[in-house]
Amino acid sequence: MEEQVQQEMPSAQHTGGHYPMQEGEVFNTQYQVLHKLGCGTFATVWLCQDMRRKKQVAVKVLKSREGFAESAQDEVAFLRCVSCMKKKDLAGENIICLLDDFRMIGENGFHACLVFEVLGPSIRCLMGNYTAQGLPLPFVKKSLQQVLAGLHFLHKCCRIIHADIKPENILLCGCSKRLQRLLMATLHCDQGTEGRLKGAGGDLGNQLEESDLMSIEVKIADLGSACWTYKPFSKEIQTQPYRALEVLLGLDYGTPADIWSTACLAFEMATGECLFDPQPGKYFSRDDDHVARIIELLGRIPPQIVFSWNKSTKFFSRPGALLRLSRLFPRSLPGILADRHGWTPQDAAAFSAFLLPALHYAPERRASAAQSLRHVIMGIGPLPHILLDNWHRFDKALALHFTVKSQVT
Repeated sequence: MEEQVQQEMPSAQHTGGHYPMQEGEVFNTQYQVLHKLGCGTFATVWLCQDMRRKKQVAVKVLKSREGFAESAQDEVAFLRCVSCMKKKDLAGENIICLLDDFRMIGENGFHACLVFEVLGPSIRCLMGNYTAQGLPLPFVKKSLQQVLAGLHFLHKCCRIIHADIKPENILLCGCSKRLQRLLMATLHCDQGTEGRLKGAGGDLGNQLEESDLMSIEVKIADLGSACWTYKPFSKEIQTQPYRALEVLLGLDYGTPADIWSTACLAFEMATGECLFDPQPGKYFSRDDDHVARIIELLGRIPPQIVFSWNKSTKFFSRPGALLRLSRLFPRSLPGILADRHGWTPQDAAAFSAFLLPALHYAPERRASAAQSLRHVIMGIGPLPHILLDNWHRFDKALALHFTVKSQVT
């Protein structure tokens, strides 16, 4: 498993509440530390040898502050729900698997520890090798199928909102032994340089053949920001470029917020650029710019929606008029794909037809995970046979799910 890798300050281990880990140390009498996989804001992640099960695992060690312990308890609850529901639904295979959890004490206090299966690097790291043009479209389609199947499982079976879908939280895993070795090699090297994955033979992108890339699976990871559909924990969720409009404007949110983020993820994977990359200015905030960029792409927000939202007066002086930004530059999604990224009009139109329903202003009218998945499989150009096979399997499972549900209710 990999956390978003960041350059670590020299004193972070001691002043920031991280556990001062040593290679060779044994956690919980079972997990021997091999080396660090990554360091994030809230936790470090370590590759360990499970001495009982005789296999490698990834151990996520949270900081010792009280709030992090509570957050870890919530994450464990979500992951246990996922594990329980996985036994009833194959789509749960697209969510990372929790193997164990425990607490340990260090010089900074108690630390919650979560043990996961070992996966490869994130989509973000893979994108570092395809920055100019985005990832190959067949791989984007296949990955979206797996992400959306995983989200449908979270939303319908587990009643969980992920609340932080982004490239860093979609992890790669390999089926073949060669691919597993290649992905594992990227976890044994410096990933902090220009976001590129370097193994013994050079860049990962140069080592992956097309067949290798298409055999890579993806899994949704990091439920640390998740919440129950019936019990949101926070008003502000999601990383800024992937934040749904209803979250920006303070509306109560639900599972459609994950779909908005997935549309942003899809565009970024396919083009190498963020769909929305807001920046603050001298007289306006990053949120102001974010709302303006959304309007430029998707058009005027209907008045009945604008003034039904809690923070509407923060952004608008009257329906359709932004308080701090007056000059907008409308653009169309097919136009961006065709003119800026060189897509054919047919491909641009097909991809836009998938993205736009996932970006509907009204959350209740936004495409669901199942609807978006059907569109990916059936509507965005030719797909590999593996996707069609997976869709037929998923479609039967989906039909069974709703049949059982209707019988129960």
